[in-house]
Amino acid sequence: MTIDTRPLAGAVALVAGGTRGGGRGIAVELGVAGATVYVTGRSSSAGRSDLDRPETIEETAARVTAAGGRGIPVRTDHSSPEEVRALVDRIAAEQDGRLDVLVNSVWGGDALTDWEHPLWEQDLDTGLRLLRRAVETHVITSRYALPLMVARRSGLVVEVTDGNTARYRGSFFYDLAKSTVIRLAVAQAAELKPHGVAAVAITPGFLRSEAMLDHFGVTEANWRDGVAKDPDFAHSETPAYLGRAVAALAADPDVMAKSGRALATWGLYREYGFTDADGTQPDFAAHWATNLEEQYGPLGDPL
Repeated sequence: MTIDTRPLAGAVALVAGGTRGGGRGIAVELGVAGATVYVTGRSSSAGRSDLDRPETIEETAARVTAAGGRGIPVRTDHSSPEEVRALVDRIAAEQDGRLDVLVNSVWGGDALTDWEHPLWEQDLDTGLRLLRRAVETHVITSRYALPLMVARRSGLVVEVTDGNTARYRGSFFYDLAKSTVIRLAVAQAAELKPHGVAAVAITPGFLRSEAMLDHFGVTEANWRDGVAKDPDFAHSETPAYLGRAVAALAADPDVMAKSGRALATWGLYREYGFTDADGTQPDFAAHWATNLEEQYGPLGDPL
């Protein structure tokens, strides 16, 4: 008999917001580690979301399967409690009530972020819509998914954010969303601790997502051409780096020791030893300290 030695063989994960970017990277790397991954989002082969991006949940699920896991795409609008409840009911029915990893990676706020104006000059409806997409979706998903973990007295919740310190992120509603997601991890950790379930927040560095590649007019194959537009881009990282950080956390038998913390790829690679897709170990905090701190101030201490 062949024994599957992959660290997450037999594990079940839900990556909410797994269509692209960090969510896709996390889903694929959980698949590499052997997990069955439910990949959810609004962009599917049946039609694009209002973001009008070409990536789909089916593509991500196929990559999970190709990586050695099992990818299961389920089109879900995470702002709808009814759709999320149906999703979790399906997972429970298909996996005998098992859910080991919940990743809240829903975002969808790029087009809603106003980087130019202070709060009192921003469109209120747009800002509140950003919060509903980036925060309420996480709350709704956890509300229905957590009972599966509590019942089994094990599991890991991962809240994907931007930054792991209290430093202001440059736009009122963006900052409020990303810092609130960290508090979601802190609050869930406190309530889940008696049940043996961990919850953390995690941030990548300068993420080389599909949208960011498009912004620089490059592809992953020639991404370094974008450095001419922004020297900091040389220190960017792929979604796989974030994915490997999450997979390492999910496989760590002592992950409860990190519960309630705001973590980052640039700290976790030192502990777990993972690399980016090209074998490097980007450390955006180190780059910031050397090159950007004088202009923008320190990142601050982790929350």
